[in-house]
Amino acid sequence: MKTYFFVFMLGIIGISLCTSCTDQNFPNVVLIVVDDLGYADISCSELAEDVKTPNIDKLAEAGVRFTNAYATSPICSPSRSGLITGAYQQRWGTYWYGGPGIHDSCFRTIAEILKNEAYETGYIGKIHYGGYDDDTANRSFPLNHGFDYFYGFTSPRKHYLIHDQEYEDHFQEIKKAFNRQGQSLRQQGMWVNTRTLDTLAFSTEMFGKEACRFIENNRDHKFFLQLSFNAVHNFTHQLPQNYLDSLGLKGYSDWDPAVEEYYDWYRQGRYPNNPEGRAHYLGQLHYLDREIGRVLNCLKTLNLDEHTLVIFISDNGGSTPIYANNFPLRGSKYVLYEGGIRVPVIMSWPNKYMQDTVVENVISAMDILPTVCRAAGMTPPENIDGMDISTLLTGFDRSLEHDTLVWDTHHEKAVRAGKWKWHLVLDNRNATYEMVDVEVGEFLYDLEVDPAESVNLITTHPEVARQLKHYYAKWTQDVSENH
Repeated sequence: MKTYFFVFMLGIIGISLCTSCTDQNFPNVVLIVVDDLGYADISCSELAEDVKTPNIDKLAEAGVRFTNAYATSPICSPSRSGLITGAYQQRWGTYWYGGPGIHDSCFRTIAEILKNEAYETGYIGKIHYGGYDDDTANRSFPLNHGFDYFYGFTSPRKHYLIHDQEYEDHFQEIKKAFNRQGQSLRQQGMWVNTRTLDTLAFSTEMFGKEACRFIENNRDHKFFLQLSFNAVHNFTHQLPQNYLDSLGLKGYSDWDPAVEEYYDWYRQGRYPNNPEGRAHYLGQLHYLDREIGRVLNCLKTLNLDEHTLVIFISDNGGSTPIYANNFPLRGSKYVLYEGGIRVPVIMSWPNKYMQDTVVENVISAMDILPTVCRAAGMTPPENIDGMDISTLLTGFDRSLEHDTLVWDTHHEKAVRAGKWKWHLVLDNRNATYEMVDVEVGEFLYDLEVDPAESVNLITTHPEVARQLKHYYAKWTQDVSENH
């Protein structure tokens, strides 16, 4: 009897030890999504002399930084949909703003997959997939696609400093009284799960602190945290007053519907009309980097840094009208030049992935989901478009990359295959409104020698253009079968 009890207890201990080992092998995951970050605007890239991002640089030193990483769209709601599902968002009819979100998608999210594997899941910051984001009964709301906890906001644009429904109501009353139309800055309170909290505080700092609170509360469990800052999105002038004063900046006033039309105000705050525009942008970047440092220090203090996969990505290219720097790339958020879709990406998992390594292979934001699946010991879903890049991150397969990637916004279409990029621009209406450059027509670029997309080779290499257009046609038929 004693022998049986001893063996039985050894079995229990063995199971416990095995479970503990398994949890250590499968990491916590922190996915940091930033908003409209310029390609050159991390100092480790050494592309912009006025940028200092020491904490993002530390993350790059601890992991792999990609120079040919792409978002699935040049704007946020479609690109965030593609990122969270690992699939082209066009498969469920999302091409531009106003899409259906992810509510009718048959693709599982990262959170849904990890929650099924006993991960605690949290979403902090900006949620914006398209329609229905603020409908608490709809799948696009975070608590309905795999997240156990939500702290943040559901809108494309949010005031950085004001989060109080009374301010929002008063603002709307003024708009109505003066019959002004414009894109509201959304000053309502922050969601805390299914209720809202009114407060006056700087959102970047709020999100960093809340991320640390989530990590501390789940330190004894496997967790997945998506931390989605609204920095450095418009409107970058909304900075703490003490920061503006410290640099002698006058600042820029919020839109007052009682004084002027929205677009007059909007235009004056954008390049090249705002003499303090770059300083405001760099201020937002300063706070963003500081809060990322807070999260990284939190992981280290809790001895979780060695067991945490940290991923850093911008949702789309930098917005040059708000003084983002996409050098050496052409273009901006809103358009399919490289500056609108090529994004900074860093992935770090100590003792598992390469460290202090720069990789030029072509990858996509869609690759995050299958790579996280593999890190968590799961086989990625078969119906996605992203690929598991784990062997690239470990250095086992240095050649792994996407052969072809496709973009379609209904305004523009593009295909990248190897060094070649085919680009068709159908109209420039939205680009004109947003004050960004785009040339209507059909183009072919050799990105290997011309990342600035300055020389159109459509007439000298028509056979290449035909091949890429043929690929686009096949892709269109493929994604339409999912509608």
